[in-house]
Amino acid sequence: MAPPHPAPAEPVTRTEPGSFRDPANRVFYAGDEVYRGLGPRAAEDWLALAGTDFFPRLVAEGRICATEAVDPTELPAGVGADWSTVLRHERVPFVSYPYEWSFAMLRDAALLHLDILREALAAGFTTKDGSAYNVQWRGSEPLFIDIGSFEAARDGEPWAGYRQFCQTMLYPLMLQAHLGLDFQPWLRSRVDGVEAGQMRRMFGGTRRFRAGVLKHVHLHDAMQNRNAANSTDAVRGQLRDAGFSRELVLATVRAVRKLVDRLDWQPPASHWADYQETCTYSDADRAHKQRFVDEVLAEAGGPDLVLDLGANDGTYASIAARHAGYVLALESDPAVVDRLYQRLRADGERRILPLVMDLADPSPGGGWRGVERASLTSRGQADAVLALAVIHHLAIGRNVPLAEVVDWLVSFLAAAGPRGRLVVEFVHPEDPMARRLLANKPAGLFPDYRRDEFERLLAARCTIARREELPSGTRTLYVGIPDD
Repeated sequence: MAPPHPAPAEPVTRTEPGSFRDPANRVFYAGDEVYRGLGPRAAEDWLALAGTDFFPRLVAEGRICATEAVDPTELPAGVGADWSTVLRHERVPFVSYPYEWSFAMLRDAALLHLDILREALAAGFTTKDGSAYNVQWRGSEPLFIDIGSFEAARDGEPWAGYRQFCQTMLYPLMLQAHLGLDFQPWLRSRVDGVEAGQMRRMFGGTRRFRAGVLKHVHLHDAMQNRNAANSTDAVRGQLRDAGFSRELVLATVRAVRKLVDRLDWQPPASHWADYQETCTYSDADRAHKQRFVDEVLAEAGGPDLVLDLGANDGTYASIAARHAGYVLALESDPAVVDRLYQRLRADGERRILPLVMDLADPSPGGGWRGVERASLTSRGQADAVLALAVIHHLAIGRNVPLAEVVDWLVSFLAAAGPRGRLVVEFVHPEDPMARRLLANKPAGLFPDYRRDEFERLLAARCTIARREELPSGTRTLYVGIPDD
């Protein structure tokens, strides 16, 4: 007698490493589903929230992630045992972090958070968190995801998320708008953001009179220092005794929103911002390359996720979006990403997410135990990778061994198997761009940077399914299919 057909395996449940900070709720994954467990108090807040008019409306408008309570009998094993209520959330296409966003992206995320908070306050709710990590993206559309942050507002209490909002949104925006400093390294180095005391030291003298600095930096820091020895309950009691009201909280939120909306950044002149005009591509090269990428991705049968490494103005990301479910457009220059994001936002593009990413120094794991914020490599498993005019910048410009560059590119396709496609451009040593990079290096430093050596390395890791030389004769396009 044949053995019975085995029952389908339960999806493996894992906890989101970054969701531990609020003990009242945790986020879990089971297969492709996203769940949030709520404790007793959080479950009460959810029931009240779900019964409001503003919450379902903001969900319908796409400003808050779709959320529903789940019948306990429908939950995968291990998800709901320790929680009063379990919610199911829509899954965002790709999890990104504020230190990977451009200035306009962070500003739009901050404005979304403030707009949602204003509506919540009017309905008797508030948000206990003000973190930039509570926002994710559907392409160029920001999305609030932290449903567990909503709680009933209490008279006489301030906005609990104000400090977090300043540290992870307002202060980074001020650094870039007022001082021209890229905020990404600051947020990447400290998961909790920029402290008021740090800001105060940078905004002394006449700088303290720049928009928002005196109130939200100097006064904020002074208040924190004055109340450092007092408990949170004691400070709240003082505010209630002083007549602090929900109307004052709402007025504060309106004022902060007006400030954020006024903050602006004019990017400095950038080589990469004008790359399409200054690069050595001929019209024939450019047309051939675009046609090649379009054909390869069409033949790939609709990849779910495409990584465009070194996306520049998004030309090839846009081609990829014709065929793919979602495209990550990674570019190292914040000004280029900002310009691309604003164009995508104006077009309402929801399938391309532009991110600031130095490919020679991509986002590592960070936060508690190095896993609270996941590395790019662990998040970026894709079905197709575009590496166009990238290899020479890594191998020559950043001294990364050619073999390691190839290994790194193929690693993004580890989960795709034979379905994966690596579309890569090798710029020959005699190409003007490669010669320019080599001219800044000691002679003979890169003897292995040759077309034949690149082909050998690629063939050792992939089946080379297609090879075409561009009309200029100094660049070659390849399609690699990862070996099993």
